[in-house]
Amino acid sequence: MVSEEGTRHIQNSPHIAVEVGSPVAAFYNEIKTDIEHATVEDDPLRWGNARKTAILIIVSAGSMIAGLAVNIQNPANAQIESDLRVSTSEISWTLSVFILVQGVPGLIWSAISEIKGRKFVYVSSVALFVVASAIVAVSKTIGMVIGMRALQAAGSSALMSIAAATLADIYEPHERGTKMGIYYSAPLLGPALGPILGGVLTQGLGWRSVFWFITICAGVVLLALVFLFKDTFRKERSLAYQNVLQIRAREGELQRQHLDKISHTFSATDKPAQPKPESTASPQQTGDLNVEANGHTVASASSMKDVNVSLADVNPFPPLLKILTRLNNLTILFASGLIFAFSYSISYTCSRTLSEHYGYDALQIGLVLLSYGIGSMCGSLLGGRWSDRTLATLKQENGGKSYAEMRLSSTRPAMWFLPPAIIGYAWVCEKHVHVAAICIMLCLSGLLSTWVYASTLAYIVDANPGRSSTIVATNSAFRCVFAFVAIEVAIPIQVAIGDGGLYTLWGGIMIIMEVLTLAVLYKGKRWREACEEKDSENRSNPD
Repeated sequence: MVSEEGTRHIQNSPHIAVEVGSPVAAFYNEIKTDIEHATVEDDPLRWGNARKTAILIIVSAGSMIAGLAVNIQNPANAQIESDLRVSTSEISWTLSVFILVQGVPGLIWSAISEIKGRKFVYVSSVALFVVASAIVAVSKTIGMVIGMRALQAAGSSALMSIAAATLADIYEPHERGTKMGIYYSAPLLGPALGPILGGVLTQGLGWRSVFWFITICAGVVLLALVFLFKDTFRKERSLAYQNVLQIRAREGELQRQHLDKISHTFSATDKPAQPKPESTASPQQTGDLNVEANGHTVASASSMKDVNVSLADVNPFPPLLKILTRLNNLTILFASGLIFAFSYSISYTCSRTLSEHYGYDALQIGLVLLSYGIGSMCGSLLGGRWSDRTLATLKQENGGKSYAEMRLSSTRPAMWFLPPAIIGYAWVCEKHVHVAAICIMLCLSGLLSTWVYASTLAYIVDANPGRSSTIVATNSAFRCVFAFVAIEVAIPIQVAIGDGGLYTLWGGIMIIMEVLTLAVLYKGKRWREACEEKDSENRSNPD
C-alpha cells in the first residue's frame, strides 16, 4: 500500500534515467508545485469547448439522476407500504439508508479513479446503479428494497463524488466556479423534480414504475458514458499515481546500491571484474527503471506510458487522513456538511407541513418544493459565476497572483441574508400563512444557501491540487452523514417545537456555518501554507 505523502518538492529522491517507450518513461526529480499543469499527452485542459461541454452535460445528467433517486419514491411510499405490508419505520429506512450509503463508497471510487481513470469508475458504478434499480422495481419484500436501495446509493455515489474532480481535469481555476455552478444545479434539480415525477408515475402506473423510470434514465447515461465520454484522468497530475512512481524509483535506487556493494566486494577480493548489470530485478519489480550512478532524467512526462499499477498500490486512507489533518479542509468540510444537512431537512419537513396543515397531495407538495429547487439552481448558477468574477477581480488587485481562499470572498453577499430568510421561512410555516409566502421563502433559502455552497465546492478543489477526486469524495461523505443525521432528528424536533422553533434553530446553525467559512477565508491561507511547509520538512527529513 502506498501512503500518500505530498510530493510537490521531492528534492532528495534519486535521479532516474529511463528509456522512452518503457512502462515508466519518466520520473520527476522534482514534481511541479502546480501539478495540475504538468505536461501530459492530449491535455484535457486544451480540449475544445464542444468536448468539454459534452462531458459537463453527461456528468451533470448522471448527477441529476443520482439526486432524483433520493426522493422520487416519496409519493409512492403509501403504495409500497400497502403492497409489501410493511410499517412506516421500515419505509423510512429506504430513504435513510440511501442517503447514508451514498456518501461513503465515494472514497473507494475516488481511490480507484486515481489508478484506473474516471471512465472506468463511471461505467462500473452506473452499471451497478442500473442493475440495483431494476431489482428494486421487481422486489417482493421490504428487505430486498432496502438492500437494493443501498446498492443504488453505492452506484450513484461515484457521480456525486468525483464529477467535480472531472471538471477540475478539464477546466482552469478561473472558470471552475461557473462550471461547478452549472454542474451542481443538476443534482439540485433532481430532488426538486423527484416528488412531481414520483407523484405522476405512482398515480398513473403504480410504485414500481418509479424505479423502472430511474433504470431507463440511468441506462441512457451509461450508454453515453461508454460511447461519448472520453477519460479526463492523467496520471502525471495525480499525487496518488506520482507516489507510486516515487516508490518504484526508490526501489530501483536501492537495487543499484545493492549491486554497487556486490561489485565492490568482488574488487576487494581480487575477483575478475564483472560488468555491472543494469538490474537483476524484474521489470515488474522496478517498473523498468534504469538507474544511472550519476543519473539524470531523459524523458518528458508526456512520454510516460501506462504503469503496471493495481488497486493494491493505493490505500485510500492515507490521502483521506492527509486531507482531514489540514485545518482549512476540515473547517470548510464542516461548513459544507451543515449546508447540505439544512437542504435535506427543509425538503423533508416541508412535505409533512404541507400534508398535515394544508391538506396537499403528493403532486401539490412536489410543485411547492419545486420553488426550493428553482432557488437552489439559481443560487448554484449565479453563485458559481460570481465566484469566478470575484476571484478574477481579487487576482488583478493582487498583481496577477491568486490563491484558493480568494474565491470564498464571493460568499459574503449571501451570508447577510441567509439566516433572516431561513427564520422568515420558519414563521410563515408556523403561522400557516398563504402558501405563496412559503414558496417565496423556500426560493430565497435555496438561492442563498446554494450560493455559498457553490463557492465552497470550487474552493476545496482549488485548495487541494492533485487530490481533487479525494477531497470531493470526502466532501460527499461529510454532507451525506450530516444529511442523514438531520433527517433522523428533524421530525422529532419539528413535533416538539414546531417549524418556528426548528428553523429558527437552523438560522443559528447557518450563522455557525458562516463563521466557519469566514475563518477559512481569512485564515485558511496561513493554515494551508503551514501544513505544506510541514510536509516539505517531513520529506526532507524522513527519519
